[in-house]
Amino acid sequence: MRSTGKSRLAMLAIATTINCFAAESGMQANGEVHEIVLPLENAGPTTLAIAPDGDVWFTLGTGNAIGRVEADGSNFRHYPLPNENSSPRIIALGADGNMWFSEHTGNRMGRITPNGEIAEFDIPTPDSQPRAIALGSDGNIWFGEFTGNRIGRITPAGDITEFEIPTADSGPRALSAGPDGNIWFSEFRSSRIGRITPAGEITEFDLPRPNAGPGDITAGADGAMWFVELSGTMDGLQPDGNRVGRITMDGQVTEYAMPPGGNSPINIAVGPDRNIWYTKDATLGRVTGDGTITEFPVAPGAARTVGLTAGSDRQPPDRLIDRLWFTDPLNNRIAWLEFDTE
Repeated sequence: MRSTGKSRLAMLAIATTINCFAAESGMQANGEVHEIVLPLENAGPTTLAIAPDGDVWFTLGTGNAIGRVEADGSNFRHYPLPNENSSPRIIALGADGNMWFSEHTGNRMGRITPNGEIAEFDIPTPDSQPRAIALGSDGNIWFGEFTGNRIGRITPAGDITEFEIPTADSGPRALSAGPDGNIWFSEFRSSRIGRITPAGEITEFDLPRPNAGPGDITAGADGAMWFVELSGTMDGLQPDGNRVGRITMDGQVTEYAMPPGGNSPINIAVGPDRNIWYTKDATLGRVTGDGTITEFPVAPGAARTVGLTAGSDRQPPDRLIDRLWFTDPLNNRIAWLEFDTE
């Protein structure tokens, strides 16, 4: 039922360019893209996370399920959610060894065990639209409520606490654990980056431009937080983004312009080479420490790269594998860009 394939795309350009920046990590992309076309029609693979045993777990947004493959891409399994139209969005590894995920339209947080047993927990604020989630330094899962204007915290036992963001209608879109032990989050509607301590104290930092549209965020290997700035029409706004941003622990912001054209960037993560990578259209973009951006095609035709991970799963990148996994819901596939030891 599962079809797999491998393609070499822009091989010479990818290998030659990435090799120049591989010295620090000892890893380099070899240019091979391996794909797994899912056997479920219109499954909508969205984001991914890596389990300790190497299995890759991912949300199936339109398929209303959680998917899973082994480290080599074999043995696809899927687990339908108990409630219809839940729209699972972001998935992350919890401190309890289970995978946790947000149900964007179901207004719930979900948990799935390695055996595939699913539990769901209602969020107190109605219609809050939970999106991004991350494991905090306190061992709890933290999540953002896009329309609820709150940051939520859920314990391994399922107890939820919510913290209201000081700026009204800020639109918390994504969050990530930082190297300082706090959770950092993007405020899409107010063009700010926020920080919340394990005790719930919130600080907000203005971005240089009032319509930046910050989206996905991750902890970089350099000790700063990195995020994408969206573009086009998003959630009723037209952000002037198409940039990658970097914010230090004391709130200093630097922005780097992406190549012009195309649709909005979507997700961001640290790659096996410890550079920042992002998804956009049919490409993966790489950002080096000095802000140099290069985009590489990962499909011979139309594609829509969305989620990506090399194992850090929205935490400081101390757990990275040799593959950069990504989703392509347009082609109903998950795939990875392979990296080799230098």
